[in-house]
Amino acid sequence: MNSKPSNQSSHEALYQVAGQQAGYFTATQARASGYSQRQLTYYVKTHRFKRIRPGIYRMSQYPSSANEDLVIAWLEAGPTAVISHESALALYELSDALPSEVHLIIPPKASRRHPSLRLHTNRLSADETTWFGGLPVTTVPRTIMDVAVSGLAEELVIQAVHQAIQRGLTTIESLRAAAERRGGRACHLVQRALQEVIS
Repeated sequence: MNSKPSNQSSHEALYQVAGQQAGYFTATQARASGYSQRQLTYYVKTHRFKRIRPGIYRMSQYPSSANEDLVIAWLEAGPTAVISHESALALYELSDALPSEVHLIIPPKASRRHPSLRLHTNRLSADETTWFGGLPVTTVPRTIMDVAVSGLAEELVIQAVHQAIQRGLTTIESLRAAAERRGGRACHLVQRALQEVIS
C-alpha cells in the first residue's frame, strides 16, 4: 500500500486548508487535496492525524487554539452553516453566559441530521454574515436580534448591546435599524439598551 499522498503538494494543500480551520479538516477536504480514504486511515493509525468524529480530522501536531468546539461544529454542519445565537455572542465575547450547545444557522434545505448541534433554519442576507476568529458568524446586530427573539435573559441582551457599542463592534445606527426591522421583543430590548447608552 502506498501510504503517502501522490506528491508533496497534497500535504501542502491539506495543511493550507487545515491551517485556516484550527488544524481541522473534513474527509471531503482531504480527498480534494489528494488523499484517499486508505491514506487517511493510515495517518490516523500512525498518529499523524486524529479522527475527531466521523468525517472530521485534526492534524496531530497543530497547536491548540480557542473555539475549537465551534470549528468542529461548523465542519460537521457543512460549509453553508454560520455560527449564530448564543454561540456567536460568546465568540464575540459579548456575554458571560456559556451556551450548553453550539448554535448554527443553516439554509432551509440543508441537512438537519446533527443531533449534537442546535440548528436554526433561516435565510441570511450577505450583510448579516461575516468572518470572526476564523469562522463564519452572524454579524453583531443580527446576533443580538437573534438572541433577543430566542428568549435570552433581558439583562444579557442589554449587556451585549452595551459592550458591542463600547468595543466598537457595531454602531448605534446599525443596531437601531436591525431592531426596527425585527420588531417585537428584540426591538423593545435593543431600543431600551440604546437609550441607556445615549443617556
